[in-house]
Amino acid sequence: MRSIPIGTGYAVWVAIGAVGTAVYGMIALGDPVSAGRIVCPGLIVSGVVGLKLMH
Repeated sequence: MRSIPIGTGYAVWVAIGAVGTAVYGMIALGDPVSAGRIVCPGLIVSGVVGLKLMH
């Protein structure tokens, strides 16, 4: 945590959990796949990347 702020680090871990859970549900558990379920995790990832780039 010495190279990035704590808020960005927390956002990264939360994003990994949220996106990972959504993808796992769609692939392994048969959750419905729709455009919204693809776009929203993509927005989460792009937000975390934006936080990292602003560092």
